[in-house]
Amino acid sequence: MASFQLVPETIDFPGDEEKTLAYWKQIDAFKTSLKKSEGKPEFTFYDGPPFATGLPHYGHILAGTIKDTVTRYAHQTGHHVSRRFGWDCHGLPVEFEIDKKLGIKGKDDVAKMGIARYNAECRAIVQRYSKEWEDTVTRMGRWIDFKNDYKTLDTSFMESVWWVFSQMHQKGLVYQGFKVMPFSTACTTVVSNFESRQNMKDVQDPAVVVSFPVLPDKSYSMLAWTTTPWTLPSNLGLCVNPDMDYVKIKEVATGKQYVLAKCRLFMLYPAKKGKKAAPKQKQEKKEEPHNRFKKEKNEDADEPVDESAFEILEEMKGSALAGLKYEPLFEYFVGREDTKGAWIVMADDYVTDSSGTGVVHQAPAFGEDDYRVCLKHNVIVRGAGIICPVDDSGNFMDDVTDFKGRYVKEADRDIIRLLTKRGRLVQDKQITHAYPHCWRSDSPLLYRAVPSWYINVPAIKDKLLANNLKTYWVPETIQTKKFHNWLKDACDWSVSRSRYWGTPIPIWMSDDGEEMVVIGSIEQLRTLSGEKDITDLHRDKIDHITIPSQKGKGVLRRVPEVFDCWFESGSMPYAQVHYPFENKEKFENGFPADFIAEGVDQTRGWFYTLMVISTALFDKPPFKNLIVNGLVLASDKKKMSKRLKNYPDPRKVVNENGADALRLYLINSPVVRADELAFNEDGVRSVVGDIFIPWYHAYRLFIACARGWQQSTGKTFKPDANIHKKTNNQMDQWILSYLQSLVRNVRLEMSKYFLYTVIPFLLKFVDSLSKWYLRFNKLRLKGETSPEDCQLALQTLFKVLFETCKLMGPFTPFLVENMYQNLKCCLPKQEQEDSVHYLMIPEVEEDAIKPAIERGVATMQTIVELGWTARTAAKISMRVPLSSLTVINSDPKVLAECKVLSEYIKDQLRVRELVFQGEDSTFVQLKLKPDNKALGSRLNKQVGSVLKALRGLSQSDIKKFQTEGKFDVPIGSDTVTVTLDECSIEREFCGDTKKFQSQAAGATLLVFSKTVDSDCKAEGMCREVMSNVQQLRKKAGLNAEEKVSAWYKCEDDKSELAKALISKAELISSGLSSGLEPMSQRKGEEIISEVAKISLANDAAVTISITRS
Repeated sequence: MASFQLVPETIDFPGDEEKTLAYWKQIDAFKTSLKKSEGKPEFTFYDGPPFATGLPHYGHILAGTIKDTVTRYAHQTGHHVSRRFGWDCHGLPVEFEIDKKLGIKGKDDVAKMGIARYNAECRAIVQRYSKEWEDTVTRMGRWIDFKNDYKTLDTSFMESVWWVFSQMHQKGLVYQGFKVMPFSTACTTVVSNFESRQNMKDVQDPAVVVSFPVLPDKSYSMLAWTTTPWTLPSNLGLCVNPDMDYVKIKEVATGKQYVLAKCRLFMLYPAKKGKKAAPKQKQEKKEEPHNRFKKEKNEDADEPVDESAFEILEEMKGSALAGLKYEPLFEYFVGREDTKGAWIVMADDYVTDSSGTGVVHQAPAFGEDDYRVCLKHNVIVRGAGIICPVDDSGNFMDDVTDFKGRYVKEADRDIIRLLTKRGRLVQDKQITHAYPHCWRSDSPLLYRAVPSWYINVPAIKDKLLANNLKTYWVPETIQTKKFHNWLKDACDWSVSRSRYWGTPIPIWMSDDGEEMVVIGSIEQLRTLSGEKDITDLHRDKIDHITIPSQKGKGVLRRVPEVFDCWFESGSMPYAQVHYPFENKEKFENGFPADFIAEGVDQTRGWFYTLMVISTALFDKPPFKNLIVNGLVLASDKKKMSKRLKNYPDPRKVVNENGADALRLYLINSPVVRADELAFNEDGVRSVVGDIFIPWYHAYRLFIACARGWQQSTGKTFKPDANIHKKTNNQMDQWILSYLQSLVRNVRLEMSKYFLYTVIPFLLKFVDSLSKWYLRFNKLRLKGETSPEDCQLALQTLFKVLFETCKLMGPFTPFLVENMYQNLKCCLPKQEQEDSVHYLMIPEVEEDAIKPAIERGVATMQTIVELGWTARTAAKISMRVPLSSLTVINSDPKVLAECKVLSEYIKDQLRVRELVFQGEDSTFVQLKLKPDNKALGSRLNKQVGSVLKALRGLSQSDIKKFQTEGKFDVPIGSDTVTVTLDECSIEREFCGDTKKFQSQAAGATLLVFSKTVDSDCKAEGMCREVMSNVQQLRKKAGLNAEEKVSAWYKCEDDKSELAKALISKAELISSGLSSGLEPMSQRKGEEIISEVAKISLANDAAVTISITRS
């Protein structure tokens, strides 16, 4: 006989999960599942590599949960899903930690200690928290291969990165350039444009207007505005918009003459309130990404001007100013060969009227537009050096004698003071604006001209946009808006970093830069260099290797840069399998990936680099499906902060509530559709209370009842997969139909990768199972109808629980495993698997879906809930039966469906007689409610007369209106037709409210008498006593299989209660397996629980006791 294990009344979900983890380890569950799925269609998944230099947080747990849910589901729908964990081991996160540890301030410090030692230090910490990562990931129930993981520091990985780069070079997409890029002075390296957006902060900066006297006579000055005074020592030019209107003015207070944009006069001369604004000339805004931080938009551009403060001497277009020369602000670079063409006014349409004075100062080393404009006007020369008196640490160099050695941002105020002293400062204000900071060091980024290796992304922009359309994103808006716009405005990608710990850029170049070789493999390097012992590709292992020149230029040496770690992570699809050197066929058969998932912050990070590289190599998108998750914030909607301790430790949450609860909480939140989530631990607890406990109790009830059925019948319980074809019970058919609807909905939503819509279906199903099916069928399940009926109910409940376990495996892997291990014992041996996760997601059984029965049960549920509400309003306990209940509905079809379920309604509402009535019921009348707004907008002046006529309609008129869907209202000689779209018809109780209680919802009305007869009252008292017996069992800690006897003693043997206990003995006997006998018949059995002197319905008190049988 199948032996179900007795299930305890309560469960420690976290403790039980620990046991499940131990069991999975014992059977090597994940590895076994992969073996079982070999040969099935491959479902390719790419896991974005995190850094192991920090501990996992809720963002990692969220992304890991999404990945695990989807890959488990793919496995359980007939796929083979390889899942390898990956580690990002190179780049700033690692180097920054070493720089802090060793006190390294710049390149000289690294040079002193040597790259070999520096890289050894980096290598030592890359896996610092790998164990903590594995522990956290495993504890969350995620199945992924840590033993066969990939690391970006592996030689095989690095070689594939070299191959990727060489392929891009062969396609003409790689070039070396001198560009203005975001630069981290704390980390002394360039950061990508997309990285610069990852840490925006509101800061206060000076906003100054400076004068530039025009030569030769310096009788008037150009006025330029800037929020970066530290760039002024490097000023080499001014720029105006050729089509904008400019004015030369004479300032009344000082007599000084200035030139600025006419529409920006208010900036210097704001008028008093009431003055009209100067006309604003609209210009199309053209703005490079980084310039939006340097030249801020002025929000008060329509402020009026104080015209009495100045006199307009002359008006001109910006083009008329081009070519003017002016006096340099500083003498630092005057007289140099490379500044002969400097300090002139240039024209370019990137200058807008949205900020400043309409005149922009040009420092080509610190602005991308500045560099472009100065290059165009021969202020600087392509390929030559550029005036950049700021070192890698952000300090002024010796050329800037007044501020040498000073950090540029800290020198702003001193520069302003010097300008004031020289009479060049016209205005000094402060501005608050968003400014980019280094995502690693939290220091302000500077925009600085640096030499770098670039990928020419604009050359493949059309292909990128086309490939983006071939992918499917959740949510779609991130794909079609945010990502699309980023691709549309894509600029060249700087992939080199002047650092040490990373994959070296495989370029060997002659000293004059005219001969260059790009290496694509270790074998190629061996062949060209003659060096055979190459097993590690890090700088300290290969920088010494040279390649003989093919053009008589001596030897080629490797360029010093390493790859940006984003280039490595974007190469991950190929490098993790050492493509194309190994696994060529396997990779190509599984590319693009079926699925990836990461946070919304990766839109300009990993998603972008994946797309650029795959498009450049194969003109394909790198993935087919993508889920983008949002950010997990603290409960106060602020960023989670270790310093502020404004969020609970994930380990504490899991240890108290279980990983399944945290998984469902995260999946069922807005964060799965890229919105923000304010994390609240109460939400995790709600998952336990609203889903897991009712679900567990349903499972526990089945086990208890199945054991009871086997003991009472002596038979072995056998499940029946076709129970939906054999049971005629309406509630059985309903829950089985509802189960198939759940399966269909889960399959449909998961096919769309809508994880967040699955849990509401489950919640509603579990609620229906516990609140309706179990509540309505407890007697059947306990065998109190007949053994055969009990078996049908048990087989129905088994199928529901068993199929739900399989269905919910990807979402709640621990709880379903716990249930399955007990449920499977009644299956044939050949059908028993070691784990529920080896089983497939159920297919939809269309023949089990019964829409009519689902409709009927929905109506029954409405009636029962109305009845509960009405009883509460009438203050009649559910233990007291009602002699009669009338259900009124105008739809005969609805009434017919309810009559089939009338026994359930009677049982749940404790009603002895159920009466169904239609529209002709004497308890109901119809009430017409016109939609005043709808009628008013159509009828205008006639509306008053029409409303008056409608309110006077008789019951027969309203019934006619309801039947025909329209009603003609005579208004004088006219007739106005009113439709049901403009009115609603409601049913209301018209009986005696003192005698009857009513409750309505929609088209259904319930009515019953408030008067309780003596027999109903007697039954109510007996049921109260029976309830107390059950409470005593619970208090004594007895399980369902332990037998007891129950005893009572009334204070007054002639009381109504005493009489009721005798007259209702048969009712009590059928409801209590223990029976209930007078205390006087007890023969000395030991009382194990007792409740004394319960007073019922103002009648005499009773004492109730239980003893072991």
